[in-house]
Amino acid sequence: MKPLLMQPPSAWVRRWAPLIPAGGQVLDVACGLGRHAVYLAGMGLRVTAVDADLALSAAVRDTPGVSWLEHDLEADAWPFTAAAWQGVLVSNYLHRPLFPHLLDALAPGGVLIYATFAHGQQHFGRPRNPQHLLMPGELLEWVRGTLRVIAYEDVEERQPVPARRQRIAALKP
Repeated sequence: MKPLLMQPPSAWVRRWAPLIPAGGQVLDVACGLGRHAVYLAGMGLRVTAVDADLALSAAVRDTPGVSWLEHDLEADAWPFTAAAWQGVLVSNYLHRPLFPHLLDALAPGGVLIYATFAHGQQHFGRPRNPQHLLMPGELLEWVRGTLRVIAYEDVEERQPVPARRQRIAALKP
């Protein structure tokens, strides 16, 4: 099997990751290739990267500061302690039943960085399934009354490929 090339971390993650307290514990949900886990560990954060299949991250699993956990968050029980994480990161993944767990996982002062595809993406390509696309304003509604929103976007991008996305960076009081 040909190894996959590591993509750089997203601009959204690079912009808001400095809000995570120095040396903090970060949960990278559905880590995929591990690009964000590697980036965050390079910032001196302690990262737990979880995915249902860690095969894609094999090339970077020797990264210092990253613990890797193969766990199916859609089929199995939530394995993480509440209020234990100074950062929770989700990129290009949506499973709505996890929303309450993600909010509970954040410690006071913790940072949520979430970015994924939104309604309208079906016109550009995958994913097309409405279960995998955020509705307008959905991320804002999800954190309302629980987190303080630092930044939010609902955008149509043209580069590097056309896509419709929502992104949020928010703090737990």
